[in-house]
Amino acid sequence: MAFDFILMLTENDRTIPDARARIDEALEGGVRHIGFKDVGLPFSELKGLADAIRASGGRSYLEVVSLDEESELASARAAVELDVDCLLGGTRPQAVTQVTRRHPLRYYPFAGRISGHPSVLEGPAEAIVDSARKLADLEHVHGLDLLAYRFAGDVPALMRAVCSAVGKPVIMAGSIDGEARINAAAEAGAGGFTVGTAALAGAFPAEGPGFAAQVRAILGLTARARARSTAPRRIALAAHDTRKAHLRAWVTRHAAALEGHRLICTGGTGHVISEAAPQLNVRRLQRGSRGGDQQLGALIATGELDAVIFFADPTVPHGGEADLQALTRLSVLHDTPLALGPSAADMIATALLGSDSL
Repeated sequence: MAFDFILMLTENDRTIPDARARIDEALEGGVRHIGFKDVGLPFSELKGLADAIRASGGRSYLEVVSLDEESELASARAAVELDVDCLLGGTRPQAVTQVTRRHPLRYYPFAGRISGHPSVLEGPAEAIVDSARKLADLEHVHGLDLLAYRFAGDVPALMRAVCSAVGKPVIMAGSIDGEARINAAAEAGAGGFTVGTAALAGAFPAEGPGFAAQVRAILGLTARARARSTAPRRIALAAHDTRKAHLRAWVTRHAAALEGHRLICTGGTGHVISEAAPQLNVRRLQRGSRGGDQQLGALIATGELDAVIFFADPTVPHGGEADLQALTRLSVLHDTPLALGPSAADMIATALLGSDSL
C-alpha cells in the first residue's frame, strides 16, 4: 500500500443507515478504498454495499468489531460471502484464517488487546509491538490493523514501533480526525489509514459543503502526507530484452531514491538490476519466459504492488506480447500505476518516491 485513505461508511463503530446512498457521493469525491462494519445494517444491504463498491472499480473493506469468538467467526464468514477485498480487525487470527485462507481476501487483524465498543487499544506499547510481530508471522495474515488513536499512550511512538517491527502493511484506524494525525501515520510508515465518523461530521477543512467535498479534502491531505511516508514502496520492474539497457540506466539514475524500497523483478531484469545497483533490495521472480510475468500479474491481483514499470519495445514482435497485455489489463482492473517507458516511469518515481533525478 502506498499510504492509502480508506473511507469507512461508519459512525461510532456501526455502518451508517444511508451507507448505500453515500457511496455515490464518496465516488464523486474521488475515493477508491471504501469500507464498512459488520454491524449496523442487515446482511442483504451489506451485500449491496460490497457489490456497489466493486462495480465502481473500488476496493472494498469489511471491519470486524465483534468481541466474542462466535460473532467474529460469523463476521469472517460474512466477509467471504460478501466477497470483499479486505477483512480488517478481529482478534482471533488462528480461528479466522481457517475461514479466510481459501478466499482471495486480504486479512488485517487488530494488533494488541482490544476491549469495549467503540473499541479501545489497551496494554503497554511493548506488548502491542510483540503482538504485532507474532501476527505478522502468520501465513494468512497480510497486514495489521492498529487502533493507534484509541491508545492512551504516546501514539506516534507506538505507530513507529509497530511499523518498524513488521514487514507487512499496517493500517491505522480509529479517531483520525485531522491533518496532524494523517501526517503522523505517514511519517510512522503506515500503509494507509481509515476515516469514518470524522468525515461524516465534516471535521476536515473543505472547499465546499457536502460529503464529497470532505472526501476530496482528505484525499488532498493524503497526497501531501504521502510525500512524508516512510513505508517502503513495492515496485515491479521488467523489460523486454531490447529495453533492459534502458531500464538499467533508469534504475541507476534513480538508485538513491529507490534505496530502502522493495523491487520485484522478473528473473533476467532482476539480474541486470542487481549487478547495476547491488545496494538495492531486489527480489527476483522467474524469468518472463518461465512465468515471471504471470507472477507479477498475481501480485497485482492481490494488491501487493504499488506500481509496475515495464519497459516495452513496440518495434519488434515478442512472444510475451500476450503477457504484457495481461499485465496491462490487471493494472487497469486493480488501479495499479503502470509505466511502459522512461518518461512515465519518471512520473511514478516522482509521485511515489519523491525522486527529482529527472
